[in-house]
Amino acid sequence: MPAQEGARIYNLFPRLVGRMQDWNSHFDRIKAMGFNWIYINPFHYPGFSGSLYAPKDYYAFNPLFMDESSVLSPMKQMEAMLSEAHKRGLKVMMDLVINHTAKDHPFTEEHPNWYKKNEKGGIKSPGAWDNGQWIEWGDLAEVDNENSPDKYSIWEYWKNLVIFYIEKGFDGFRADAAYQVPAELWVYLIQAAKKKRKDSVFFAESLGCNIEQTLALAKAGFDFIFNSAKWWDMEAPWLLEQYNQTKKVVSSIAFPESHDTIRLSEELKNNQEGVKQKTIFTAFFSSGWMMPIGFEYGFQKKLDVVKMLPSDWESVNYDLTAFIKRVNETKKRHSIFNEESDNEIWKQNNPLALAFLKTSRNKKEKALFLFNRDWKQSQSFIFPALADVFGKNAAFFDISMDLESSSPINSAYPYECLLPPCGVKILIAGSPF
Repeated sequence: MPAQEGARIYNLFPRLVGRMQDWNSHFDRIKAMGFNWIYINPFHYPGFSGSLYAPKDYYAFNPLFMDESSVLSPMKQMEAMLSEAHKRGLKVMMDLVINHTAKDHPFTEEHPNWYKKNEKGGIKSPGAWDNGQWIEWGDLAEVDNENSPDKYSIWEYWKNLVIFYIEKGFDGFRADAAYQVPAELWVYLIQAAKKKRKDSVFFAESLGCNIEQTLALAKAGFDFIFNSAKWWDMEAPWLLEQYNQTKKVVSSIAFPESHDTIRLSEELKNNQEGVKQKTIFTAFFSSGWMMPIGFEYGFQKKLDVVKMLPSDWESVNYDLTAFIKRVNETKKRHSIFNEESDNEIWKQNNPLALAFLKTSRNKKEKALFLFNRDWKQSQSFIFPALADVFGKNAAFFDISMDLESSSPINSAYPYECLLPPCGVKILIAGSPF
């Protein structure tokens, strides 16, 4: 068992689950699949758009998630939910949205100088370029955390918010659009949080930023960033180039899909073996991984932060819970899968296959992943001598997800295997346990 486990995160999307008391019914299932963290998207009272990411009141709750008939106040309902998760050994992180508020947040009138201004002098809405077109999010107001004349009052407000939810029982925070917030503010907030509770964990949503911005986030004190392994084609060099720069300073989280992407089952046209291959790659690429609710059942409706309701819960398309449990058990068991390792592409005979080698920081553990990139035909791997990979006369084991048990294989002999379409082999040096 590794000295420190990586983060295995289950994203419980609140709009799909509904009331907080109903979140509890998923905790046993989440725990049984081997996850150790639950990530919850914003549950605060929203602005006029109803978007989860348009908070109007950070200390009140979205009525969709409250049981109005309960004898417990909304705050007590949240505390009860956290208690149920903690009873099962699950840590819980909440979204921390501090680069913008809802456009109708009271602060836009009470503290207009807390916000950035547009060319007309009004409060600016954030946006993004999409295929050459600027998309403005008119329901949001962009906070000026860096240049506001009253920025230290803003910073104090955010600090009190973080401390409040730590005291209520949250174990960590996922910083939404973290790179759009000054690194100095993150330093201030993270230091204050860890002073209050030294084991609080901060996850930076860093997708879309350049490597310099990512490194700045790492140096600000974040414990994890999110990497781009989902979009890798298993060939281009960019992913490993990015990873090799960040792994030295911060741990990272990979994912096969998220609430911002289309469902993988939909993307791959219901190819279960393709889904499994993508799952294995992202689960083992870095020390942490994450998947959203419904992934295990092959759900195909994209998670919608504005419109989704519990009535959008889908029928089981296929059930990967046993497979995901095996993935998490294997990841938990080996130290090399709970750290940021040296990752490299290993040369082999077949251009339609990928050999991906992970080496532990102390060089004592190695794991070789063999992926069949051909999703229509079986492909073979031939290694004349795996001693080149694992060392002379070293014993290695096949710990692939489709095997019930494993037996040692001597690396001095040639190794050959035939992988089915989308197939994956995992070979590890040393003990399989």
